Amino acid sequence: MSGPVPLDSYVSDVLMRDLVGHDRAPSAFLVYLWLWRMSRGEGRERIGASLQTIATQTGLSKSAVQGAVRHLKRRRLIEASRAGPTSAPVYEVKTPWRRD
Repeated sequence: MSGPVPLDSYVSDVLMRDLVGHDRAPSAFLVYLWLWRMSRGEGRERIGASLQTIATQTGLSKSAVQGAVRHLKRRRLIEASRAGPTSAPVYEVKTPWRRD
């Protein structure tokens, strides 16, 4: 992995409190951070990763990752797509607070 990754201040100043405190979904925050790091932190738009890969990399259980992904999709913080029914999802991290 490369060096420091710039993180939008909104993520640490607002989104963390919102997901961890208000939504009581700290696993969703961890998954969002991991997806951010592996995609935007590496200069990519998307990252393909299985639920098990995310679980292993974040230290969460696979079921916690499943719930986190559902929560993040519901909040429109990520989009996930699949090339086929057995392929790993491809995730895109969204930043709805930005008007790019």
